[in-house]
Amino acid sequence: MNISYEINVGVDTSKTQLDLYIRPLDQFFSVPNTPAGVREAIQRLKKIKPTRIITEATGRLELPFVVAAQKAGLSVTIANPMHIRKFAQALGQLAKTDRLDARVIAHFGAAVKPDPSQLKPENVRLISDLLARRSQLLDMSTMEKNRLSILPKALHASLNRHLKYLQAAVKKVEQQLDRLIDKTPQWQEKRDLLMSVNGVGKILTYTLLSDLPELGRLNRKQIAALVGVAPMNRESGNYQGKRRIRGGRARVRTVLFMAIMSAIQSNPKLKRNYLRMKAAGKPPKVAIVACMRKLITILNVMMKTGQHWDPELA
Repeated sequence: MNISYEINVGVDTSKTQLDLYIRPLDQFFSVPNTPAGVREAIQRLKKIKPTRIITEATGRLELPFVVAAQKAGLSVTIANPMHIRKFAQALGQLAKTDRLDARVIAHFGAAVKPDPSQLKPENVRLISDLLARRSQLLDMSTMEKNRLSILPKALHASLNRHLKYLQAAVKKVEQQLDRLIDKTPQWQEKRDLLMSVNGVGKILTYTLLSDLPELGRLNRKQIAALVGVAPMNRESGNYQGKRRIRGGRARVRTVLFMAIMSAIQSNPKLKRNYLRMKAAGKPPKVAIVACMRKLITILNVMMKTGQHWDPELA
């Protein structure tokens, strides 16, 4: 088609169905969220050559469509659902149907013009999924341990069997993670570089490799903001609120928090930094977040320069 305007396609994704709205052609169609349905949608979209396709992040439901679209050379953006909801509210769009949702997503694409998403390689996606599974197993293990303290002893044998199973499952996941990294030489180098820092273990390393690919490519302020450990100003007129961290990548920040609890014990430089802030009267949480920011900026410099841990960087 020889047209001069942009074509934005909004895709509302559910477990069973894909609902697509094409703006400004005002066309709507639905296909099953199955391999056959995805192929049909891609074939129809290739004919109109859209400027961009926008879908919401749903966890994994959108992934087969996104992978197929990118393989077909179509530009796809996986948008933050919160951004879409706020955009709909700004438009006064209160009603909610699959067709309306797809229309709003397409409108969001036309107005905001988001950059295309870069899909992770398959093995990186698998690492990310394995890390998520490990976290789920640990959460279940914590819940079972809590039940040991409140349920009668007659049930403890069952709980202990399940705990033993969960511990074995965690170990198996960690072995899979090790094998994936060992198969990728460039990741081995990055893993060894990151783990040269006292307090940085495999789980933080694997999380950074899979969920923070920007590490080493941004400046210190940008990487801290991306993780969500940069304090943000809260000012309006004469009001000056406390600076607080906000936003960022929650899973990276959570794993980084767990790692820093070890790092401030085993890493002399970070430990001194933490104790100095405590001595200055800073609350423990503020001191911990400052150390998290310090650690992520050090790792950022190391990845950028390719240098292993140097205490002078801290």
